[in-house]
Amino acid sequence: MAERRFSLCRFLRRKKKKEGPGTAPAQQPEEVEQPQPLQEDPGRDRTQEQDRARGRFRRAAQMVCQFTRCIWREETIAMGAGGMANSDLCNAETSAALLDLLVENGVSSAEKVPAFVRYIHRWLTANVCAERRLDRTLLALVEAHPVDVVVTLLRSAPCCDRAAVSMWRAIISLRTTAESVLTILALVLGSWPACSMRTSDGDETEVFALAATVALWKILHLLCCTRAVRECFPNLFVHLLFQVFFSTVQMPEEVDTLWRECRKQRSLPIKPNRFAVLTLKALLHRLRCESVVVALERKCGWDTLLNADTHHYAVGLLAREMGSVCTPWCCSIVCCLLELLSEEMCPWELPAMAFLVEALVYLDVRECGESVLQILSRHLWSECPEMRRQVLRGLVVLSQDAVTAKRMGSLTESLVQLLWDADGELVRRTVSVLGFLFSDKDIQLSSPTALQLAEALQPLFDNADSSVQLSSILLFRAVMVTGEKEGKKALKPHVRQSLLPLFFHCHDENQRVAEASGEALLCVAGFLKRKDLQKIVKRKELWKFSECLLEKERSRVAEYLRQALPYLESPQEPLREAALRFMGMAGRYVRGQPEELQDIIETLQGLRNDTSPAISSLALQSCRVLEAAQRAASPQLQQPPDWLCGACKSCPALRGSLWLCCLSSGEA
Repeated sequence: MAERRFSLCRFLRRKKKKEGPGTAPAQQPEEVEQPQPLQEDPGRDRTQEQDRARGRFRRAAQMVCQFTRCIWREETIAMGAGGMANSDLCNAETSAALLDLLVENGVSSAEKVPAFVRYIHRWLTANVCAERRLDRTLLALVEAHPVDVVVTLLRSAPCCDRAAVSMWRAIISLRTTAESVLTILALVLGSWPACSMRTSDGDETEVFALAATVALWKILHLLCCTRAVRECFPNLFVHLLFQVFFSTVQMPEEVDTLWRECRKQRSLPIKPNRFAVLTLKALLHRLRCESVVVALERKCGWDTLLNADTHHYAVGLLAREMGSVCTPWCCSIVCCLLELLSEEMCPWELPAMAFLVEALVYLDVRECGESVLQILSRHLWSECPEMRRQVLRGLVVLSQDAVTAKRMGSLTESLVQLLWDADGELVRRTVSVLGFLFSDKDIQLSSPTALQLAEALQPLFDNADSSVQLSSILLFRAVMVTGEKEGKKALKPHVRQSLLPLFFHCHDENQRVAEASGEALLCVAGFLKRKDLQKIVKRKELWKFSECLLEKERSRVAEYLRQALPYLESPQEPLREAALRFMGMAGRYVRGQPEELQDIIETLQGLRNDTSPAISSLALQSCRVLEAAQRAASPQLQQPPDWLCGACKSCPALRGSLWLCCLSSGEA
């Protein structure tokens, strides 16, 4: 066709030079019904070659007009209804060449591009053996109008038949067109179940995301455009994961109908979410990340990905595997996720956050820490508990960097509020984050925040998780150091309340908790200016601690007893024994308080059947001592029995000695 067009142009140039100014213009092509013989010019002899050329020109012009009229007529009536059976169309070779000619000469305006694409698809459907004759035409169209071509092709062939595959192969044969095409496909993939993209002809018919998945599946198996796939990988990867999730949780009827049509053409999985997983695997294979695919297969990650409740766990596993094998890809995916999570209403935010948090360990947080911190802080008070856990995991990673930790100072108040949460995992991570923050001595607490933190930390000393215990004790010590600068007087009551719990945990079976408690207890004694307690703790003479504490703070004995009661039920024998000894000691200081003394005795009686023989024996001894003290304080027991009174009357010399003996036995 190119040679033919060249000869026609050469002929026209010659004709223009030879014809005089008065020569009549040639007849318009639309009016030509049959090729007419050339008129003889009496003043010039024409060669046979010129006659044949002019005949070819007239026939070509007539053919172009018929061809364009046919295309527009087909678009105005029912598209595709016997389109290729129209007798006005030329043969396959000629129509392909004419369409190519029209595109190259700009006949196709923007609003006519969708019509050309639909025509090409129908033409390729009818001409099985002429698949590659319109490659140049398609490339020219997609270079000028990529959205129109891609969207129209997805609408015309959502199941991606043979003709559509041929068209996809053509338009991705160049890297420049391939990148734009894959970018548009990623946009469609990111909308479930359909994407509204208007083409130049005004068509707003929705494009199914599933159709884009099928097209991408075919493109990935064409073994071309590898560089373009690499460039568009992050968006394609993220939106394929998006497809897996939403095709799992919801399946509209129109999408289900489309999938049934797709399955008729080829052997495909029963459910679209499994097909999306296959496409994701194909994408990873294309980038030579086979180890990631195998690792997830071994850990049942792909099946976990297909469950809505466990989807985010599988995404996190995928992030870990990708980060360890192909870190650059992982980092580029994070950039895409940051943009996605910055949206106010992200429908896929939990899995996206799971991937982001797992990938943080592979990133340079000094480069992206600020943007990541903004997103994490915005989701810290999410209504979803799992989202809050993921956010705190991310904050733990960020807090390990000194520069980023300083930026997190504004989150302290919010983190303190989370310490009261009933979720143990959430509390554990919150304590870890706060611990990292206060490891930096430059971070200062305001007095109100320090008070709130001291109050929230004390219940955590008895947490079942030893890591929470240890972190809370260390953090409490840091708060005291900070609190001295801000408001020592206001903090003093909270510090005093920590004396007894810290003393009991000095006997903890966990050596690290015991050591941290001893160090914190020493700090508390210094904070309260109790040098006597400081000496005892320094010398590790803890058996003297109870008596020293109670001796100077008799007015707080009842308060200390209430604090000691829960430790009598501790699962750790050393803590139960320490609490038991303390209560026995405290009983000596409540003689004037019979109700409190009776409560102590009843509590200790409950420990007579303790599983530990040492505890039961100690409880029995303590009960006897306190009962004797109770009798000595009772008015009824202060009156000697009748037999003793009679003996004293008959022998006045015994009266004084026996009375003193009775009192001493009662005190004993």
